[in-house]
Amino acid sequence: MNVNGVAYRSIWLSKNNSVVKIIDQRLLPHKFEIKELKTIDDAATAIKDMQVRGAGLIGATAGYGMYLAVLEAPKNNFDEFMTKAAERLKGTRPTAVNLENAVERQLYVISKGNNLEERIKIALKTAINIADEDAEYCRRIGQHGLKIIEEISKKKEGEPVNILTHCNAGWLAFVDYGSALSPIYAAHDVGIKTHVWVSETRPRNQGAKLTAWELLNYGIPYHIIIDSASGHLMQKRMVDLCILGADRVTSMGDVANKIGTYLKSLAAYDNNIPFYIALPSSSFDWNIKDGKEISIEEREAGEVIYIEGLRNGEIKKCL
Repeated sequence: MNVNGVAYRSIWLSKNNSVVKIIDQRLLPHKFEIKELKTIDDAATAIKDMQVRGAGLIGATAGYGMYLAVLEAPKNNFDEFMTKAAERLKGTRPTAVNLENAVERQLYVISKGNNLEERIKIALKTAINIADEDAEYCRRIGQHGLKIIEEISKKKEGEPVNILTHCNAGWLAFVDYGSALSPIYAAHDVGIKTHVWVSETRPRNQGAKLTAWELLNYGIPYHIIIDSASGHLMQKRMVDLCILGADRVTSMGDVANKIGTYLKSLAAYDNNIPFYIALPSSSFDWNIKDGKEISIEEREAGEVIYIEGLRNGEIKKCL
């Protein structure tokens, strides 16, 4: 994604591979600030406090977090330190399976190293692979979704395809491209006219803050709507299809995503509107079948009670 003419991923390494860099998403769209993660504690805090968020990016951050843990692990207590680091990361946010998968993958490969130097190399390579795989999966999602949008565009004879999305499942939620937004970007790149209904997404307004900011940077027309307006738009035939992301999907296809997804799926079903979940394979949890088994995160009440905005150049909370 280009931001002010500069290409960024949502997470990347410093030139000497000692620091992990992220975009502090809590400040968007008002401020674009890059934050440095230097320790396992930094990585855990970034996930817990939602400096980074989104299933794919949480997984990539956890992968890099385990690499940072290897860098600071004491030689005489390495295994215990890494076990605690893994538990610390897995306890930050429970819903997205990508986090757990990345941590367990790192633990397994790191254990194969014969000495600290080998373990550092293995952890670095694996963290990079997790990030690169995430970006490639999302690029492929875009190409698969493009075919669906192309078919609708042909039927509409050049009129814009109206797509409804929820929360942020774009470039900011993954390492690059995104899941739900990737097909929209792919369609825009080949000249298909699209328009996006951006559900504001309570409680943290990640649609209004992040998805809208992404679409603005990419030059794609959009309108922000209140969450409860989605059904009305579908009823009025103002939505051609819905594309949403997922934090975790069971082996039977049950989907856990941002609160409000269920109501949108019911409205789409009632109005015979195509409803798609875009996800990489890393978001599947093959160990569970029923969505009721998924641990749903509950966050503090202030995220509902307060909203943030700019006041005299500073980000402030208000009722």
